[in-house]
Amino acid sequence: MIRKFSGFVFTMAFAFSVLHAQQPAASPAAQPAPAAQQPDVNAPTIRLNVNEVNLIFTVTNKRGEYIPNLRQSDFALLDDQKAPASVKSFHQQINLPLRVGVVIDASTSIRSRFQFEQQSATEFLLQILKAKSDQAFVMGFDSTATIQQDWTNNIDALEAGVNRLRPGGGTALFDAVYTACRDKLLTERGPEPVRKAIVLISDGDDDQSRVYQEEAIKECQRAETIIYSISTNWTPSRGKGDDVLTKLSEETGGQVFFPPSVEEMTKSFTSIEEELRSQYSLVYTPADFKYNGAFRPIYLYCNDRRYQARAKKGYFAPRQ
Repeated sequence: MIRKFSGFVFTMAFAFSVLHAQQPAASPAAQPAPAAQQPDVNAPTIRLNVNEVNLIFTVTNKRGEYIPNLRQSDFALLDDQKAPASVKSFHQQINLPLRVGVVIDASTSIRSRFQFEQQSATEFLLQILKAKSDQAFVMGFDSTATIQQDWTNNIDALEAGVNRLRPGGGTALFDAVYTACRDKLLTERGPEPVRKAIVLISDGDDDQSRVYQEEAIKECQRAETIIYSISTNWTPSRGKGDDVLTKLSEETGGQVFFPPSVEEMTKSFTSIEEELRSQYSLVYTPADFKYNGAFRPIYLYCNDRRYQARAKKGYFAPRQ
């Protein structure tokens, strides 16, 4: 089967055959995964070489339900328009160590619903940090971004950081995302693989940033961090800020949520928690890899078109 994407023609069936050439085709919904590919709760630490990619992704159906027990042969992958040279491991991961930045819009535009946002963010942190290996930080932003609590798994300290936030000032959204990735997530290391994410609570209306949206997205990609956005625009119509949040999330492999009211925010946090605990991890060696700092796009698809794989759009190769 031949498909076209952004002007590039590739063979879907061939793209991933190098990964699983000898495995017979099977319907993922009809057959359970073999024992070796069941959710790997106690997966060993994976040490990555500099030319290996750890691709963590989520698979859902059209109703947004997470699909477990898929196999390596159920996917097609291209890295920089080429099938991977080899695959080191494929796991379904349900307890990846987390590195989560909760980034909260504290500008004047969200003053009326700010207290409830603080409460929802605190409840999320209580739910999501379940292991000693998990870490989170709290950042607030208006015209500037400020770390209210650095990396910790101490819930009391994180709650205190959220409660220190006070609304007022303009909105430098892109600066906040860029700074969170550059200063906190780019250099953060933990057991491999580790799941790095920003939970961004904002209306998306940036009016103060010095960096552009594309720069913020690129810094997230360098930091291998995805963005889950929760819109605080409660009006029935979608505005420019919602488009901003959507692009930030989609370009980094995350998701955007549009709760209909401030009271519904908790459901969005619950969905984020579920997704962060429902992941697949694929470690592979790219073909024709060069240490040149260039951006390498990733195209990942489910062979069963009922399902959608959501992953980062690419990454930056390291420089020698």
